[in-house]
Amino acid sequence: MVDLVAFSIAASVVGLLVVLHYANGTGWESSGDISQDILEQRASTVPETSFPEPMNRSIGGGGGAVAIEGGAEGGEGELEEAEPEKQSPADMPEDEVEYFDIELAKEGETIEVASNETLLDKAEDEGFDLPYACRQGQCVSCAGHIPDGPAEDHVIHHEQETFTDAEMEEGYTLTCVAYPISDFTLETGEAP
Repeated sequence: MVDLVAFSIAASVVGLLVVLHYANGTGWESSGDISQDILEQRASTVPETSFPEPMNRSIGGGGGAVAIEGGAEGGEGELEEAEPEKQSPADMPEDEVEYFDIELAKEGETIEVASNETLLDKAEDEGFDLPYACRQGQCVSCAGHIPDGPAEDHVIHHEQETFTDAEMEEGYTLTCVAYPISDFTLETGEAP
């Protein structure tokens, strides 16, 4: 059988050693938070693109400077100044806003569109169900045609990356990023 006196003495000695050990401290320290360092390191290796990544710019996000690949030695990349963003017509001061009559040929209606509002947004506000997808000038879902000539004579495209200059010369426009600068007729749902 177990000797209770010996067991009590042993338990007391072990307990005393444990208390003394923790009273002096363990010497262990946790590592610092390195998550921000990892994000910055990752961001410096991701080349910046002009193609948007909706809802996710946490890694490699678009700052004022972008990383470019290193030299032949595979060294660290250098920083190159990014092009400054062009101001959107949507940010136009209210006292500079003009209004234009846009005839929607297929719908048989004319709407008045402010120079700080896109054709797509205003048409939707007026109850028209025009086609669209990305709303960022990256696809042709919202494309339309201005039969009266070059698109740039009638609208300002803010960050349009789909149509070539030749296609815009033919009158094609992206209604999601097109801000009017004159009265014109628009054929919706038309792409080159």
